[in-house]
Amino acid sequence: MLGMSIDCYLSRQAGVISRTQAIAAGMSADAVDHRLRTRRWRPLYPRVYLAAGHRYDDEVRVRAVVLWAGDGAVLSGAAAAWWHGMAEQAPATVGVTVSRRRYPRPRPGVAVRRRELAAADVTSRRGVAVTARPLTVLEGAVELGGAGSLLLDRALQLWIPFPEAYRTYCRNLGSHGSSSAGRLLVAAADRSASVAERLLVRMLREAGTTGWQCGFPAAGHKIDIAFPAARVAIEVDGWAWHMDAERTQVDQRRQNALVCAGWTILRYTWHDLVGRPRLVIAEIRHEIVAALPVRA
Repeated sequence: MLGMSIDCYLSRQAGVISRTQAIAAGMSADAVDHRLRTRRWRPLYPRVYLAAGHRYDDEVRVRAVVLWAGDGAVLSGAAAAWWHGMAEQAPATVGVTVSRRRYPRPRPGVAVRRRELAAADVTSRRGVAVTARPLTVLEGAVELGGAGSLLLDRALQLWIPFPEAYRTYCRNLGSHGSSSAGRLLVAAADRSASVAERLLVRMLREAGTTGWQCGFPAAGHKIDIAFPAARVAIEVDGWAWHMDAERTQVDQRRQNALVCAGWTILRYTWHDLVGRPRLVIAEIRHEIVAALPVRA
């Protein structure tokens, strides 16, 4: 936003302006100091001011923190979730990310994180550099503790495809909070798997398909949805199946045991059920018909 006028900065930034911006807009250092002495501007942070006539609120607080943190600063965590419109309230502490080469002094109400973010994890919203939605949700959920799962579930339902959240998680493995983010993702994946299973049950009922049972025991395992007479097993994969290597191995052992016991296995994901429901039902019916003995 270099080259803008003072009024343009104030209008776009809810009355907040930095000393650097004011000088870039053509104001001298003496003129800036004069506005401070006459209380036309009041300091919020070192070299960051709020013009008279503008109300101090959460937007002002967040903008001021990012401007104070300097060039390359990125709003992050729960504050970023609020800035994206994914949280109803701004947190008491504003999180901001700066380069590892920067060493801002600690400030009350500000949490500074030093790291290098991938370009895919940074975006701009209302003139503020902010972590992109997937990383925002993961880090915001960790920061919010017990309430974090609600943020993550809501985001996965409304704004972020699970694969995108998963790719972001992988890209930031090893960073602070990534272990907690992984546990939250696995829990969300488990919840999504149960939702997908209920969706398939509804699809089968609406299609008038009969002869199936949920949680059917076979070969020492439980089948999500089984057609015992045809020995057709339907497995609904949640995203935890893709994330957790141990779960993947357990599922593979279960599938091998069922196949050896004479079962035909069909696997479906949430996206299969939502994106091609008719084909899913058609495939299931085809396998049932193919497996049942031909009547004379």
